[in-house]
Amino acid sequence: MPIYDAPVDDVLFLLNDVFHIERYSNLPGFADASPDIVEAILGEAGKYCREVLLPLNRVGDIEGCRHHEDGRVTTPAGFKAAYKQYAEGGWMGISATPEFGGQGLPSALTIVINEFLVSANMAFAMYPGLTQGAIAALLVHASPELRAKYLPKMVGGDWTGTMNLTEPHCGTDLGMLRTKAVPQGDGSYKMTGTKIFISAGEHDLTENIIHLVLARIDGAPAGTRGTTLFVVPKFLINADGSPGAHNNVSCGSIEEKMGIHGNSTAVLNYDGALGWVVGEENRGLPAMFTMMNEARLGVGVQGLGMSEVAYQNAAAYAKDRLQGRALTGPKFPDKPADPIIVHPDVRRTLMTIRAFNEAARALVIWTALRGDVAHRSEDAKDREAADDHMGLLTPVIKGVLTDQGFANTVMAQQIYGGHGYISEHGMEQFVRDARIAMIYEGTNGIQALDLVGRKLGRNGGRAVMAFFNEVGAFIKENGTDAMKPYVGPLGAALGQLQQATMWFAQNGLAKPDNAGAGSTDYMHMFGLVALGYMWAQIAKAAQEKLAAGASGAEARLNARLVTGRFFMERMLPETAAQLARIQSGADSTMALPAEMF
Repeated sequence: MPIYDAPVDDVLFLLNDVFHIERYSNLPGFADASPDIVEAILGEAGKYCREVLLPLNRVGDIEGCRHHEDGRVTTPAGFKAAYKQYAEGGWMGISATPEFGGQGLPSALTIVINEFLVSANMAFAMYPGLTQGAIAALLVHASPELRAKYLPKMVGGDWTGTMNLTEPHCGTDLGMLRTKAVPQGDGSYKMTGTKIFISAGEHDLTENIIHLVLARIDGAPAGTRGTTLFVVPKFLINADGSPGAHNNVSCGSIEEKMGIHGNSTAVLNYDGALGWVVGEENRGLPAMFTMMNEARLGVGVQGLGMSEVAYQNAAAYAKDRLQGRALTGPKFPDKPADPIIVHPDVRRTLMTIRAFNEAARALVIWTALRGDVAHRSEDAKDREAADDHMGLLTPVIKGVLTDQGFANTVMAQQIYGGHGYISEHGMEQFVRDARIAMIYEGTNGIQALDLVGRKLGRNGGRAVMAFFNEVGAFIKENGTDAMKPYVGPLGAALGQLQQATMWFAQNGLAKPDNAGAGSTDYMHMFGLVALGYMWAQIAKAAQEKLAAGASGAEARLNARLVTGRFFMERMLPETAAQLARIQSGADSTMALPAEMF
């Protein structure tokens, strides 16, 4: 069976030494997140993931969810008990507002815990992950009455939530949706239509499921301007808050799919189900985007989580598997062969995954902390800057972390040779599960277009200029000899990213295909620079801690410095190739007539 240990020490180093979580103590909830409390919470989360969720990962993959003739869906053996333990532990609402029963701790902690959950059991992690997104949307956009009705049970984990966007004839183009909402005169609407690919859309984990459904009210304008968000419970709510009569929403089927078998991907049929408006009529997308952005960050974390568990298993295998001799001569002459960890190409593979994981985790935590500022700060300028950061980095985190996270599971599988192809070691499941993250919540090509087409020019380029200025200032302020191996390559890559940004400004407006053809390269280029910035900060913190005499931690700190140097030397230089591809424009990409494909 695969192994997994939550990287608690790495998270604590990032929170305490790199990002200095104590600097956020003026924000609500942070004063309660003392170092000992955070360490205890993360330790317990890691234990739950290792002891409860990890053993169920293969069970869920083999058994999958089962759809019954009466429309019910049952989850794999052990999932229901594991979810009960999750809910009773208070994990769902760890960062939710105390007003509705949450603990009010920093959202950054929930993001970290979700990484642990994904590594241990991605299919299971999707049930609470989607609920947390639904909670966020209701908290921001729902009326006080709807919040009071639904949030306490959702925050407590008694009920789960979903996001209903996609229909059989439309995916990302939500202006084409056909699900209808007919007003009933009492504030409710009758919903009719079919939604597909609804993760966690039907299951037996909780007594009720709260669907957030995007639909069109009769007579609404065409396109996305005519969409409205509704809350539609599986069971209507009695006056005492308990689930009552079945609402007319049913599961027509669940998808037979490549991976994440333990999560039910449902076709949901609405046949006069009652729903209530969340936010404003014909303003459904802004309300849904709250949940979508939460989901996109969560999916980025899935890429990281799968990369981490794949790395841990590949590294352990490489230290045990005997095959061949080191190029410089036998390292274990008493054994019939050396472990494959001695081979440079195996090390290159493992170092590539490791260097990504540590920087990606930093990028996620940095962004999560900025999200806490955006939602909790009383300073309007701080909130604005943090919101800019979230808007800019969300497509990067979703696109880059899932693209590279999948690639890393494939590389980790390669370490096993033929053993990686069979199910016994679990590596092929990691590959299959990780693949979906590149597709849902907006395919990664859409994320790249969002970054180039919308986020760069938003508010006159305010967000991207703030990012450039922050990274540039860090490079300027840290030009010491010790930091040169990190800030030197970072400065070169930042300059190339700025060149690419200017090229789009000069060549993308008049000829939009230039922006479209270069958008994915730009997204990955931006991601590499952001990861490089994380490594520079990690290196600085490690050097400072070593200089202060970090007793017992020297080996781990020096390992971070070596890994950061590997990233700068072997991974960050890809920005030069990305710049060349971007500047080549769209001519060759768009030249072939469609019939020649």
